[in-house]
Amino acid sequence: MKITTAEEMRTIDRVSSERYGVHSLALMESAGTAVAAFARDEWPRAERITVICGKGNNGGDGFVIARKLHQAGRVVEVLLLGDPSELKGDAANMFGRLPVRPVVIRSERDLQNELSRSIANAALIVDAMLGTGFTPPITGLVAAAIEGINKTTAPVLAVDIPSGAIADSYSPDTSLHCRADAIVTFTAPRPAHLFGQLTRGPLVVAPIGSPEQAIVSALHLEAITAADIDPLLAPRPLDSNKGRFGHVLIVGGSLGKAGAAAMAGMGALRAGAGLVTVAVPRSVLTTVSSFAAELMTEPLSETNRGSISLDVLQGDHFNHIAAGKNVVAIGPGLSRHPESAQFARALLQRTQTPVVVDADGLNAFEAKPSELVGAGRVLVITPHPGEMARLTGKSIAEVQADRIGIARGFAREHSCIVVLKGYRTIVALPGGAAFVNPTGNAGMATGGTGDVLTGLVAGFLAQFPENPAGAVCAAVFLHGMAGDCARDVVGEQAMVATDLLRFNSDAFRRSRQWASERLLRLN
Repeated sequence: MKITTAEEMRTIDRVSSERYGVHSLALMESAGTAVAAFARDEWPRAERITVICGKGNNGGDGFVIARKLHQAGRVVEVLLLGDPSELKGDAANMFGRLPVRPVVIRSERDLQNELSRSIANAALIVDAMLGTGFTPPITGLVAAAIEGINKTTAPVLAVDIPSGAIADSYSPDTSLHCRADAIVTFTAPRPAHLFGQLTRGPLVVAPIGSPEQAIVSALHLEAITAADIDPLLAPRPLDSNKGRFGHVLIVGGSLGKAGAAAMAGMGALRAGAGLVTVAVPRSVLTTVSSFAAELMTEPLSETNRGSISLDVLQGDHFNHIAAGKNVVAIGPGLSRHPESAQFARALLQRTQTPVVVDADGLNAFEAKPSELVGAGRVLVITPHPGEMARLTGKSIAEVQADRIGIARGFAREHSCIVVLKGYRTIVALPGGAAFVNPTGNAGMATGGTGDVLTGLVAGFLAQFPENPAGAVCAAVFLHGMAGDCARDVVGEQAMVATDLLRFNSDAFRRSRQWASERLLRLN
């Protein structure tokens, strides 16, 4: 799903009307109808609802929402910030269709009265004051209303974007804006919807009638949705066998870090790979094989520190291990032993199958990033900001300040797919396209979750070699979704990496459900 700027969205609305004949009133009616339907579904017991509206088109959406909720039997109050005579165009039209008598707020005193009456007694507050077209700073009645709403405890549903939020921002929004327990936006999200940390609740995108041809953006940035990955989750043929879904080889592990390779192996299996072999130093083989009976294992010669030795690549032993494998994942638990790092670099050079490189596999290229190149085969790297900083010679702060640009630049220069992990993980392709993952939560900030992701990426690549970008996006999306499913049961603080394996099947089910809904959920 394309991400657009606020100006691009205004152009999309205008083009939808002028070129494709979708009247602006029809767009507003569809927008308000979608928000009202979401409010009914999300808060079925909220009988008393206050819709607070501004004088622009966002307020016009609010008038439609109020009408639809009134028709659904809810007790609705409409508060208008400003004089009705100042309403124009579609907003004035929808105001005239209101089936309830609005409360007009012209002064601070009027507002204080309604804050203590209507807003204080509401079971749900709908924020339809400002859309994406306002110019900061916020002053006057709107600023006072936002401050008043932010002191209340009732849930707040934002129409398009929380009032006061800066739509085109890629950073957490620290300006004065209305709090939101859910956001319903329209047609396509803006950068702040993904990066602004505007809500911990649902963020959904409602299609309101703009044709796909009208949705154009120069950002070349998209949000991954359940609908995007749904084709990769289709039911399998009845005559399926394990040979049809690929064989993944995980190479890593070391003394004290065997669990990383094991979790990556199970991640690949949970992604749907037909077979998974985990190759680890001989001394930790038992740890991996006892982790899950489904994992096949191969012992490797090791250094005196219990990590993989460069001797592994002598003779035909490793060639035998790698034979018949569709994807190789290098790095989980590898350790930073110099000989193991040399092994990782040498292995990448001699492997022609698709490769996923993570963790200490990436650290092996810290001083030699020029050797980390796709070179005519699929190469996926999955760094966290620290690993990305080491690969690029930048500081972590510099990486975090330009996550999209740095991921894109590295992907282009090294002919690889970059999965830059973190809040809103970025998937960057060599051609310049980039995707933002909307799933996941802070509970995933715990050791081992990246190893599970490595396995998921490898598992999807093994099944869909003809669509590496789609495979990687599916893995990233479902990885975050598994974290969200785990959070809903165990909470963020108690979450551990193996919970992602435990809740992976729930993530598949939730993703299929989201793909079938009329609204596109982003989180």
